[in-house]
Amino acid sequence: MTTALIAEDEPILAATLAQALQRLWPELEVVATCPNGVAALEQALALRPDVLFLDIKMPGKSGLEAAEELSEHWDDVKPFPQIVFVTAYDEYALQAFEREAADYVLKPIGDERLARTVARLRQRLQAKPASGGMDELLAQLRALTAAPVAPAAERLSLIRAAVGNQVRLIPINEVVFFEALDKYVNVVTADGEALIRTSLKELLPQLDSQQFWQVHRGTIVNSACVASSVRDESGKLTLNLRNREEKLRVSPLYAHLFRQM
Repeated sequence: MTTALIAEDEPILAATLAQALQRLWPELEVVATCPNGVAALEQALALRPDVLFLDIKMPGKSGLEAAEELSEHWDDVKPFPQIVFVTAYDEYALQAFEREAADYVLKPIGDERLARTVARLRQRLQAKPASGGMDELLAQLRALTAAPVAPAAERLSLIRAAVGNQVRLIPINEVVFFEALDKYVNVVTADGEALIRTSLKELLPQLDSQQFWQVHRGTIVNSACVASSVRDESGKLTLNLRNREEKLRVSPLYAHLFRQM
């Protein structure tokens, strides 16, 4: 029996999708319906379904965030699930989906489009790739979450950060890594730390992508300050830094940055 999980914060849309799947794929068992991304992540890890239907925009955690975190916590006991994003994106975003491996279902859900998704999922599940599902998802998430490249004139050369009741001026090249802390970002240098009132999402487009790499949803590292990357027995990747003792965790989404040339 093939199993599926639906994550959708609107109950009527979740029920509509479940009913459509019952018509088009009678052998499919929907094992859980979750109202948000947090519950979807918890249930996916507990139930290990074969297919996930994830709404892009949900309270607590988006479908993209849930998929990324799931990739971090998934083990090799069972193949990584096929991901189908449920979205109301316009045609340009849909073209981006279609260029990648994961599928999508456009709201409002139509049987004709969903039938093509079902056919594609059946074909992939029959093939039973050993790791292709994970690799394909990570490729798509990289495409969807990539920050736009800021023009050179907009790139930061100096960070104005708070240290107690002072404002410290930090040249951008002295930053070892940026770390998300609630509503702030911690700016870590070789000799100290300071806070800026912004988010990593707002900060990333202002950085030189050739020098500063996002390695986790909460971390951006200065690549010049990375001494080495180490993969443990479970496959998790961490970074050793040149000027700090911290070891930075690398999400599977960004592990490709540290493959051997």
